[in-house]
Amino acid sequence: MTMKLYFAPGACSFVPHVLLELAGASFEPVMVKLHKGEQHGEAYRAINPRGQVPVLVDGDAVITQIVAIVGYLHDRFPEQGFLPTDALARARVMERLAWVNNTVHPTFTHVFMPEKFTSDPQAQAAVKQFAVASYRTLLQELEAFASTAVVQGQPWLAGERVGPLDAYALTVLRWGGIAGIDPTSLPTLWAQAQKLAQLPAVARVIERERLQLNLYRAAA
Repeated sequence: MTMKLYFAPGACSFVPHVLLELAGASFEPVMVKLHKGEQHGEAYRAINPRGQVPVLVDGDAVITQIVAIVGYLHDRFPEQGFLPTDALARARVMERLAWVNNTVHPTFTHVFMPEKFTSDPQAQAAVKQFAVASYRTLLQELEAFASTAVVQGQPWLAGERVGPLDAYALTVLRWGGIAGIDPTSLPTLWAQAQKLAQLPAVARVIERERLQLNLYRAAA
């Protein structure tokens, strides 16, 4: 039975979207237009009551949340080696992946949608300003992690095999452009993102989602 991936262009759903293409999986990509509020519609809420992407449907199974979907796809396509087989190495990758998901990602939400946290326009501006500074620091930490991987001779962030960390790093780096952070100021992450984007499977996802890697625009 063909799997379905509910995704939104440029969202964190890029991560499982990439993994499915890398695996050569038979799946149906279903776009959810967040800007049109489709995630709040009755049809989508029947699939995911939280109204979030991504959602992976495999037969009767409906799986939500990035970390859960990554673990599922690793087990579903073990030959891809999306996660290390060594217990400690796998724990380290999941540790970093969870940090991106529960810290880096929510910090960007404060930049992109400060209205979710306060209805006061002045407070929204303050939330956004503070979050941009925090987000820059987090991306710098991710840059240091990527630099260490390069020094250790790792072609990808988790080692020899491309995987979810690489896709999530590209995603949050793209978002940095929206936050006014030039991705080229994080040279190792930027180089890794460009290398990832050149893989045929990833290029297909980028084309399907119509993504531009560098969203940064210098202030006039």
